[in-house]
Amino acid sequence: MNAKIILRWILKLAFLLLLYIPIWILGAFAMGDLIPEDQSEPGLLDEDIAFLLLGILNTLLIVGLILTSRWNGWRLVLILAFAYYGSFTLLTQIESWYFLSETTIPPILLPRLFLMGITIPFLFIPLAVFICGKWKKNNDTVYPRIRIEFSPKQLAAKFAIIAVIYLIIYWLAGYFIAWQNPDLRAFYGSPGEIKPFFTHALDTFLNTPSLIALQLFRGIIFAFIAFSIMMGSTTDLVRTAVFVALLFALPPLVHILPNPLMPNASIRMSHLVETASSNFMFGLIVVWLFRKRPSSLPYSFEFHSIPINDYNKSS
Repeated sequence: MNAKIILRWILKLAFLLLLYIPIWILGAFAMGDLIPEDQSEPGLLDEDIAFLLLGILNTLLIVGLILTSRWNGWRLVLILAFAYYGSFTLLTQIESWYFLSETTIPPILLPRLFLMGITIPFLFIPLAVFICGKWKKNNDTVYPRIRIEFSPKQLAAKFAIIAVIYLIIYWLAGYFIAWQNPDLRAFYGSPGEIKPFFTHALDTFLNTPSLIALQLFRGIIFAFIAFSIMMGSTTDLVRTAVFVALLFALPPLVHILPNPLMPNASIRMSHLVETASSNFMFGLIVVWLFRKRPSSLPYSFEFHSIPINDYNKSS
């Protein structure tokens, strides 16, 4: 890669960052004047630095997903919009609805939280696809054909296993990281001494089965997001796994900012460590499960590529 190409990409990334931050902030206008007036404790970093850091990380993630995808144009836009909105807004705000709708989030504000996340996937991502040169198909680049062989039953089994794995990782990280914070337990209505792990788990399974169902549902949505990225990925398994893991792990980094919906800084930090670490690990596991056949399971899910010469002949 010569100096001219490097400089061109530096300028593209800088321009994309300049677009990302105001488009991101634009989404906040969906909140209107409904943000609670409660004073939030300061974030982990200075607010301007935190905005810049999040903007850089998210811009680099989106550009990486664009450049490593076999898709182009509107297909690429819609797939990345689904993946980004699903990970950064849908799955996050579903938990806000479940845990905070009776505390810091009034009913009138809840739908605005889902609208707030629309601007990046549906304004910024189309612009990024165009700026990165992936709007039109490059006829000089021919990717190997992907043929996926599975039955509906096998695919359902994959998604079920992934949902259960997500529930396990969520539960372990939630208890051994976040739930150890007494401020966090009090915030969610469980003040006092922490219960032993198995007692806490049994109480939740028996008294709050809706939480278990919610997390299984979220695990399935995570699996669909990973699947959509993997279907288009042209890079190797390790890089694909890292991209998916980052797509899952970056949304919780918003906890470095002040938040009147979760004003206590120690609670935000506990959630940051809990969710960023567990989601990253889960992302790696999902890609491995979709790509590799565990010896104990009687099915496989493989991506079969044919040589480009054979592809050209068959076309």
